Amino acid sequence: MMQILKLDGNTVDIIACPPEDVRKGDYILLNDVSANAGLIVQAINVGYANIPGLLEDLLRETSTKNLEGVDMDLLGTQSYIDAIKNAKVFSCKIRRTVEDGYLNDDLSWTPGRSTTFARKLSEEEVLRLIESGVEEAIPLGNLRGGTTISIPLSGLDGKLNIVTGKKGTGKSHLAKLLLLSLLEHGGICIVFDVNGEYVGLGDKSSDNPLTEKVYVLYPGENFKTTLAYTGLKAFLGIASSVLDLPPNSAWEVRRIWSNLAENKALTLKKLGEAMNAVSNGYIREALLRRYESLLASNLFTDDLKEASTIEDWLNKCRDGGALIFNLRNIGAGIRQIVVEFILVKLRHLLEDWFVPAVFLFAEEAHLYLRETYWEDLITRMRHLGVFPTFITNQPDSIKESIYRQADNIFLFNFTNENDLEAVSKATMTDVHTVTMIAKELPPRHCLILGKAVNDFPLVVRVREVQAKTMGETRFFFPSTAKSRRPERLSLNLTPTPRGGTLVPS
Repeated sequence: MMQILKLDGNTVDIIACPPEDVRKGDYILLNDVSANAGLIVQAINVGYANIPGLLEDLLRETSTKNLEGVDMDLLGTQSYIDAIKNAKVFSCKIRRTVEDGYLNDDLSWTPGRSTTFARKLSEEEVLRLIESGVEEAIPLGNLRGGTTISIPLSGLDGKLNIVTGKKGTGKSHLAKLLLLSLLEHGGICIVFDVNGEYVGLGDKSSDNPLTEKVYVLYPGENFKTTLAYTGLKAFLGIASSVLDLPPNSAWEVRRIWSNLAENKALTLKKLGEAMNAVSNGYIREALLRRYESLLASNLFTDDLKEASTIEDWLNKCRDGGALIFNLRNIGAGIRQIVVEFILVKLRHLLEDWFVPAVFLFAEEAHLYLRETYWEDLITRMRHLGVFPTFITNQPDSIKESIYRQADNIFLFNFTNENDLEAVSKATMTDVHTVTMIAKELPPRHCLILGKAVNDFPLVVRVREVQAKTMGETRFFFPSTAKSRRPERLSLNLTPTPRGGTLVPS
């Protein structure tokens, strides 16, 4: 039986004697029968009840265990005493109020102690709370009891998502699962792949039925563009923000660009010759250094046969598709040039309604995305139709303003307090929920927070993906990839005689 022990703010302590099978992350309904209302709370910590005289009783029991043939339970109350000693306290957070059978966000209502009955919600009841039964949904995995959970497409559509956790916990695996699920429903996705982990999704020899919708692009190889398509505004943006072109030199670029465009001679070769002819030595050197960096990127070409446009590739994704920009084998500076170019052109296409919207997956975005673009992505570009998902194992690299505007967080295991503190800045959760649950998450399990689960935090075991996901840690010695711990620890756990010892069988 469970009863309310303490209510303080949005925290409720529930006592259970005898103890109920409630674990961290489980939901409990506090139903006040006198008011036809109740509270839905989530257990975030489990502990034993602090009962007066418990220490004395435990010491007495320990000291008498070695007395053979002596019956210490003269009054036959040992079973009741044991039940009291095993009583548990569940520290819970209030998630919703229920009034007349409807969920309510007003958490100011307080149930009565004597008229409230508490019970654990089943997994099926929890799924009804998050509206997981909608037709257009993404099968994500299983709850701890084995119940399959799906999140609605509306939980991701138009939303800002963050996938974070320490290395090896399954972040990229989940990101690929979300990506493939969006493709199944006709979504258009763009991926900035820093580590080459998404390339396998386009492998035609794999079992992935969606390989025909995945296009892997290698900037400087099968993806090049012309200066004319780039445009002066985008070119200056790259030169100024990525290559630190001084303002005076930028004005000279404008003059040169305008002259070449008027004479229909806007090519890389002519641009280089015009920069080399600038009379001011300081400006000439500044322009030529940036020009050489642009040539080194191999992103720009004068050959129209090998040039392509973002529109060309997006046209192939009209019925759903993903453009994977493999940034693995290019330098940091060139990586920034590529990303800046794609985002600028994508913004213009969205403004012109060339495509309705795009799902953007950014792996380790702090490595190539300027801070000004972080803010642009989550404000103006988000309203234009760019719905970003940031994947990182360094949560402190994401600005606090992004956390505060995030709609969903898929949180894998973290043990570092600073990392957990960074994640807890998100508006849809609290510090205690994050710190108490995230520390104990096993691999491939994540805590989902936000709109995708109707603001009911859930622990989910992420399902496997039918595709070549790659991204596994590489080892020199194959044996190190296997766990040294046996599948089952062989110990004799049967009760031993008084005074005996517990030894391996």
